[in-house]
Amino acid sequence: MKKLKIYVLTGLTALMAGWALAGQKPNILFLLVDDLGWTDLTCNGSSFYETPNIDALAASGMFFTDAYAAGSVCSPTRNSILSGKYPARTGHTNIGGAMKRSEVTIAEALKDGGYATYFTGKWHLGNAKGKTLPEDQGFDINIGGCHYGQPPTYFYPYFSERQSKKFAHPIPGLEVGVEGEYLTERLTDEAINYLESRAGKPEPFFLYFSYHTVHTPLEAPAEKIEKYKKKAADMGISNDRNLAENRQKKVQNDPTYAAMVECLDESVGRLLSTLKTQGMEKNTIVVFMSDNGGLSTKGTFGGPTSNLPLRAGKAFAYEGGIREPMIIRWPGVTKPGSRCSVPVTSTDFYPTLLDAAGLPLRPKQHADGVSLVPLLKGGNALEREAIYWHYPHNHGGTGAKAFSAVRMGDYKLIHFHAGNRYELYCLTDDLGEMNDLSDSDPEKTQQLKSLLTQWQNSINSELKYGTRRNRVK
Repeated sequence: MKKLKIYVLTGLTALMAGWALAGQKPNILFLLVDDLGWTDLTCNGSSFYETPNIDALAASGMFFTDAYAAGSVCSPTRNSILSGKYPARTGHTNIGGAMKRSEVTIAEALKDGGYATYFTGKWHLGNAKGKTLPEDQGFDINIGGCHYGQPPTYFYPYFSERQSKKFAHPIPGLEVGVEGEYLTERLTDEAINYLESRAGKPEPFFLYFSYHTVHTPLEAPAEKIEKYKKKAADMGISNDRNLAENRQKKVQNDPTYAAMVECLDESVGRLLSTLKTQGMEKNTIVVFMSDNGGLSTKGTFGGPTSNLPLRAGKAFAYEGGIREPMIIRWPGVTKPGSRCSVPVTSTDFYPTLLDAAGLPLRPKQHADGVSLVPLLKGGNALEREAIYWHYPHNHGGTGAKAFSAVRMGDYKLIHFHAGNRYELYCLTDDLGEMNDLSDSDPEKTQQLKSLLTQWQNSINSELKYGTRRNRVK
């Protein structure tokens, strides 16, 4: 009889827990990686890097095969996530610069809806004078967010001796640490502390973890670097410097970069484990995304990673510069191990998270975003004609040139500003963008050219740096 009572109580407890879960707004853990390439995950093609925890996240959620960053470099994409607007609409098309205080960010919208908000990591949407930091844009707590686009070093104290002579520690929340600690691990510790502090609290949270890794400088714990030096040697690629076109690296073989990817993966694993141990796993949406393509073209021998089969990398108009690894796990909603090939972009996160939280959408704010909830529930289409890009700058570090672009269906048109030149690709047949169809298919070229021009004029996009309000002819 005693066992029966236990079974009944257990059943009632589980049922009550289910009712409580159903009535709660979901927590949100948003993981944004810096410069991670589309094929930098084992689950998406890498045989050199090791990402078992991120692979497990993909296996438990939905992987978006055609996910795009709204910018080919970091700051514009970061602005697009928080604002729900294309970089061309906000005028924040280049690296650095302060986000406008007038933007009502997704953090502010969620905060209005009863969420506790927390930011840690790379901000790069403000300036050295402290204007427009995370706490100015809706985050209750900010650990590490400042004007830095990359850390001077990944090891404590995280900034150089020269800087220490000029001013106090410039990274908020990281003034105190242990000599030699690694930045990715430290920020993960801070995020875990926050997760543990939220356990049992009725208020949902929005934790935005914006990694510095895998951005340069290339630095990682020595033992991990040695591991990948050995692995590269065992694979016969330790000294491989083969190149593709435009200085693009063809092989993933950099031991330090691989070590940084492993540190990232361990961080994701620790966070997911904490959600589970704290009883938050079933009521937390987890989002994983990169802010632009992997750095594959730099200097004589290319960048630290390879994005093949995608062409080029960070800052470029080609797929290697803008197509990202993206995963969303929404327990009870997304089908485990599912893959979605509908094109989506970083402006979509804003309305998606509001929709998932059961909060009113703000279409005037997230003007360029579309809720992905229908896709997360198993749908196969969105009500959107096309996705757009506008990067009116030359990127000195990679050799990328100013461009605008549009993707509609299977086709993508790139307009290179210098020389007023166009290239057209059918991505389903030519993922590597090697076969330019602009001459052989003038009708499709003209259709997308007109679409791109109409879009540029509709948002008064800038033609080149410093001339934001010029209209496109």
